[in-house]
Amino acid sequence: MIRLFTAIGLPPDLTTRLSLMQGGVPGARWSPPENLHLTLRFIGEVDEAVANDIDDMLSGLRAAPFELTLKGCGSFGSKDPHSLWVGVAPCPPLLHLVARIDSLLQRMGLAAETRKYTPHVTLARLKDAPNQRVQAFLADHAAFTSGPFAVSAFGLYSSHTVSRGRQYVLERRYTLG
Repeated sequence: MIRLFTAIGLPPDLTTRLSLMQGGVPGARWSPPENLHLTLRFIGEVDEAVANDIDDMLSGLRAAPFELTLKGCGSFGSKDPHSLWVGVAPCPPLLHLVARIDSLLQRMGLAAETRKYTPHVTLARLKDAPNQRVQAFLADHAAFTSGPFAVSAFGLYSSHTVSRGRQYVLERRYTLG
């Protein structure tokens, strides 16, 4: 079995900027720079045959390249935050790509995503983080913006448990356009 998701990788300079933001929140397990990405669709555990079918389906997906801007910060878990993230400025082409991927996966027989899609880049997972420090982090980075960057591809990633958390491996890259 292999745990899969689709995502957009980030430009190296942006990954560096996001890494420099990480800090100042006790109880935060910060995402390593190589793990920073924008998830399009979590797929989950599948066997090798299904993984190959997913690859075949995604290889046939056609969508135009677009520009994306990361903007603002937030947290999931209102009263007891469990993660910190950087958001995405409104981007209809991104939502179109997500819908196309979800549609292809459903046609394969995979379950539809039940949660509302909230595009974000996870900066940290939180455990017993003082709410006061979380709120200070969010206030300090509320005006964050990456400026636009080109998205010309997305990837199929595998996720592996390692001693320090998760390791993500790009299994296949799909060019847009």
